[in-house]
Amino acid sequence: MRRLWINLHLYTAAFLAPMLILVATSGGLYLIGEKGTVEKTPVATTAEQNIDPASETLEADVRQLLADLDPDFDFEYLKQSGSTLVTRPTSRTNYEINTSPLKVTRVEPDLQKHMIELHKGHGPLMFKTFQKVLAVGLLFIVLSGLWLGLSSTGLRVPTLAASGLGLVVFVLLAMVA
Repeated sequence: MRRLWINLHLYTAAFLAPMLILVATSGGLYLIGEKGTVEKTPVATTAEQNIDPASETLEADVRQLLADLDPDFDFEYLKQSGSTLVTRPTSRTNYEINTSPLKVTRVEPDLQKHMIELHKGHGPLMFKTFQKVLAVGLLFIVLSGLWLGLSSTGLRVPTLAASGLGLVVFVLLAMVA
């Protein structure tokens, strides 16, 4: 049975390792100030185009507006903040629409900004679902690793010491935060 848990732990960790490395790298770069950049390009609109942020057909109205401006563009959903609308996902080219007065801006993230937007959960819905699987997988890796360490006579004390030290460091840092 232990051999099965070791293999499950190993293969889950190996499968998720590339994704976890990318998430840790982009998050670490973000924390040291490398947040990525976006290129914003204003898009010309006509005087008769209008978007009412209180409209019951808001998403359809935005789809029609963008179909007129960029026929090949598609989005999954809208994020609204007051009179500003943002097409999602923002991990790829998207549009910001200020409704008063109407101003449309094309937003193109660079690679780092793309990764940060994915990291924040602003990616495509399918990717967001995968991120939930990744979170469960990470919990499995950590908990199975702890269990494997604690259930081994030779690894029990070092596992307890390392996890205890990690807990103490976390609590101390949380107290001063």
